[in-house]
Amino acid sequence: MTGAADNVSADPAPSRLRVSEIFHSLQGEARDVGRPTVFVRLTGCPLRCVWCDTEYAFHGGEWFAIDAILSEVAKYKTQHVCVTGGEPLAQKRCADLLAALCDAGHAVSLETSGALDLAGIDPRVVKVMDLKAPGSGESTRNRWSNLDLLGAQDQIKFVLADRADYDWACARMNEHALAQRCEILFSPVYGKLAPRDLAEWILADRLPVRMQIQLHKLLWGDVAGR
Repeated sequence: MTGAADNVSADPAPSRLRVSEIFHSLQGEARDVGRPTVFVRLTGCPLRCVWCDTEYAFHGGEWFAIDAILSEVAKYKTQHVCVTGGEPLAQKRCADLLAALCDAGHAVSLETSGALDLAGIDPRVVKVMDLKAPGSGESTRNRWSNLDLLGAQDQIKFVLADRADYDWACARMNEHALAQRCEILFSPVYGKLAPRDLAEWILADRLPVRMQIQLHKLLWGDVAGR
């Protein structure tokens, strides 16, 4: 579903969203890792994390009505749907899409940077929210008020590039009592931080977190749309 013009023009109809791709794969991260999932990747992101692996979603894509997105998703006959980006909440109609997917009977998750307001997201949606560590280059964009909008079903993810990022994440966990809010995920930046090092730090510090390695990277490398 790529190949459209690289510049993101104004929305031609208020009920549409710009979609980078829709594809079927195994969930590579978070609590549902390994589950067959339909991914709806929306175009656009206001952040520029230095280790971003989806820069192709910053621009381009095609406009789809919400009903058309639902029809594409239905073709895969898969319950689990993940709305991701880029930063999906950069498009105002993302909340409408999430609610529509829930209404259609899907188990829906939202992957978001945490830099944009989570208010108004359907409570049936599982929010997987990044907190950007300093190594991302975007730690000043964290919207800390979003923490109060997370429930027990949601998840907070830290993507860590080095020991300094790890120490920063541990400090934020203590400062905000994050493990008492929801599940915490620690993930090494692919090709930057050795997974074994991160595992040993977590074990040494007895952290109440789940470590994850991106399953899709292990299976398919950096191939887009997987």
